[in-house]
Amino acid sequence: MARIVIDPVTRIEGHLKLEVVVEGGEVKEARSSGMLFRGIENILRGRDPRDALVITQRICGVCPQSHGIAAVRCLDDAFGVSDKIPANGILMRNLIQGAHDVQDHILHFYHLAALDYIDVTAVASYEGRDPVLCSLKDFAARGELGPFVPRYEGDYRFPAQTNRELVAHYAQALEIRRKGQEMVALLGGKVPHSVGVIPGGVTEQPTVDKIASFLWRLRELQSFIDNVYLPDVLAVARTYPDYLEIGRGCGLLLSYGAYPEPGGETLFAAGLVDRNLVLEPLDVKKIVEDVSSSWYEQEAARYPGDGETKPQPGKAGAYSWLKAPRYAGRVCEVGPLAHIAVSYAAGRTRVKELVDWALRELGAGADRLFSVAGRHLARALATKLIAEALERWLLQLEPGRPAAAEYLLPRQASGMGLTEAARGALGHWIRIEDYKIAGYQCVVPTTWNGSPRDGQGQPGALEQALTGIPVKDPDNPFEVVRVVRSFDPCLACAVHLLTPGGSRLSHLRVG
Repeated sequence: MARIVIDPVTRIEGHLKLEVVVEGGEVKEARSSGMLFRGIENILRGRDPRDALVITQRICGVCPQSHGIAAVRCLDDAFGVSDKIPANGILMRNLIQGAHDVQDHILHFYHLAALDYIDVTAVASYEGRDPVLCSLKDFAARGELGPFVPRYEGDYRFPAQTNRELVAHYAQALEIRRKGQEMVALLGGKVPHSVGVIPGGVTEQPTVDKIASFLWRLRELQSFIDNVYLPDVLAVARTYPDYLEIGRGCGLLLSYGAYPEPGGETLFAAGLVDRNLVLEPLDVKKIVEDVSSSWYEQEAARYPGDGETKPQPGKAGAYSWLKAPRYAGRVCEVGPLAHIAVSYAAGRTRVKELVDWALRELGAGADRLFSVAGRHLARALATKLIAEALERWLLQLEPGRPAAAEYLLPRQASGMGLTEAARGALGHWIRIEDYKIAGYQCVVPTTWNGSPRDGQGQPGALEQALTGIPVKDPDNPFEVVRVVRSFDPCLACAVHLLTPGGSRLSHLRVG
């Protein structure tokens, strides 16, 4: 038996520690621990409710736009203006969040996850003229391929030429991401931590110049998604077909829904689905946060709108700063797989077309979506769906029409703001008393996915996805990292390997 400790795995909220017990070449037990206390909820108490828009975006420098959307919807609800937002305001919020999510999904695949499958050292034998590959070849010759190495030495399966093409796509994706960030800044004011969304709508007014500037960048992103991103994700799934079986997870997916159309339904549906894609309607009141294994004062599991954040470091039996969200007592996975699967089960026509096409390309059934490769595929399909919708929303803007509704700050109120961030279901809850924030709770995607065990002993979604996976070499557990990164908790930066008795066998820095 070997106990593998990865500490930390960097993620959107801080540091993630993973412990897995391997016996007989298989993970028998996994524990996911959030190692940093966030504390944003406590910082907000006593402040002007509108400060939540500014402060909650600082939870994460990777997805601040999603927190801004959740926070502003929370304030819309509390201020009573959710149904008064002009069409321009709804559309521009979608454009800000959507442009951000598209570049964020591209970031995840190329700059965080793809290098688990691509052998960057293949550039050492490159003989062409691509300036990026030529530069990397020079670095490789000098032994200076950081940050790509040191790394786990996975079972790299692509031929050298394909590896080189994929490395070139890594560099191309950096430029594409920049265009996406520029699109966010055009309508949101700046990146990161947008100032463009406010209760009742947005601050910017749509103009012909801004629409044209957004559109030409969008067309470049759409081309990259269709001609580079989707083919690369399908190539990984074909070349690593076993990862359509590995990391299946808890089998229950939850989505809040996202991207409301003016006067219509959301782009992504809300609800829950199981592995048979049976749809269950969402009842937000069934969501609670359990702290049995978390470093917080012990209390009964609570609905987030009534929740508290009372840290208790060193609490006996606890092993994480993450709480354990549960839906009607059940463990749920959130993320692009969830909002694609829920929308598929809800009968969204365009979602069904794209999912069925992708599964035909792979010769796989819908059950294969519940896997490492399935999560990557769902993320790519979500990216394409959002990019298509961005053009539709952009062309629906009406220059000269209002983009925000007036509001009054209430003396006492409560509100909830839900959306689908790039990493999954994101919710904010607020309580206002005497015009100030009396309570605020954020339940973020990685809290759902990376949660510790609850009071019933149920492992979280990531812990379940790791349990049962093969690990060929405990000294080089690349399988573990591949599963973890399919949930998009960002990049592991240090790995420690321990014996069951706790002594360190080796220490590796991982690119």
